[in-house]
Amino acid sequence: MLAQQVFTQDGRRYLHNDQTHKCDFAYLEKPRVGNAGAKLKILARFTGRSALNVFGQCVGLGDAFDLTITGTPEFRGGYIALAGVAVTTDKKSGYYVRRVCTALAASLEHDFRYPVSTEFQKVLEDPAVLPLYPREFRNFRVPALRVTEDSLVLVVDFDLMIK
Repeated sequence: MLAQQVFTQDGRRYLHNDQTHKCDFAYLEKPRVGNAGAKLKILARFTGRSALNVFGQCVGLGDAFDLTITGTPEFRGGYIALAGVAVTTDKKSGYYVRRVCTALAASLEHDFRYPVSTEFQKVLEDPAVLPLYPREFRNFRVPALRVTEDSLVLVVDFDLMIK
């Protein structure tokens, strides 16, 4: 479910520009989510290019490779975020690969946020379900979360007022 929510552009997650930029883009695809101890582990395929369009040809750096992203999930301000993100690749090395891994780790730690509070609110306040009983969702908290072999387990606490 996490992969479907985050990789929304035809199974891809664009990190820089989009499919309309032939020579300057970056995306992740083919995610497989699992665990690495207490950390969330995402295996994905990176494809990117940082080049100039010179007479219809892209001139510059680019590559595609598999990488492993690990991070500790945390609840912050209504969102699931990642802390201590590390990005590695086993089969490739080089200047471009190292730069991608470093930039991606910093970006994911800073920018990745899954709106778990908002998703709960949508479901619990949905007027199509029990329309005669308006509900108000408040004080959502996640006092604990942990990563298992195939899921992210959240302990949630919230108030639901039925009017």
